[in-house]
Amino acid sequence: MSETDIKTAGEPAGGQERSLLLVDDDKPFLTRLSRAMEGRGFQVMTAETVAEGKTLARSSKPAFAVVDLRLDDGSGLDVVEALHEARPDARAVVLTGYGNIATAVAAVKLGAVDYLAKPADADQVEAALLAPPDAVAPPPENPMSADRVRWEHIQRVYEQCNRNVSETARRLNMHRRTLQRILAKRAPK
Repeated sequence: MSETDIKTAGEPAGGQERSLLLVDDDKPFLTRLSRAMEGRGFQVMTAETVAEGKTLARSSKPAFAVVDLRLDDGSGLDVVEALHEARPDARAVVLTGYGNIATAVAAVKLGAVDYLAKPADADQVEAALLAPPDAVAPPPENPMSADRVRWEHIQRVYEQCNRNVSETARRLNMHRRTLQRILAKRAPK
């Protein structure tokens, strides 16, 4: 099979290639998003590390990518950069549990078309990937509350500290008992 046949075989009837690289170290999320995007007509490749993501980006040259910002072995921005070196017209979306202006600007400078906060669903991801280049993303219908964003951040730091309450409290500049009370409660809506 020639390279032209491979490219044609990967394209849907509409003519737009829908190859998609998903890079995330959260295996359950990666599996759910992969299935959902396949159901929307994308040919999905997955990777759980920066190294795997860069290798797939360079070898497969997908038309689209969804990349988690923070991975166990580095920054997802390295995958976005490798993708745009291999295929300048590729459209990448960066996902993160931590939204801040500096990383959003860095992602856009490296070629990302959008920056979504986790947990993002397949509809949001597809809309970001297929949006016209100059389109402004609509505001989310049900954004996370400030309490939920705070709770998500605390949970993430807690997991990064190997569920060590004292270390998490130190890193968050919070009293240990206050942190214990927060961790004992259910997640806010």
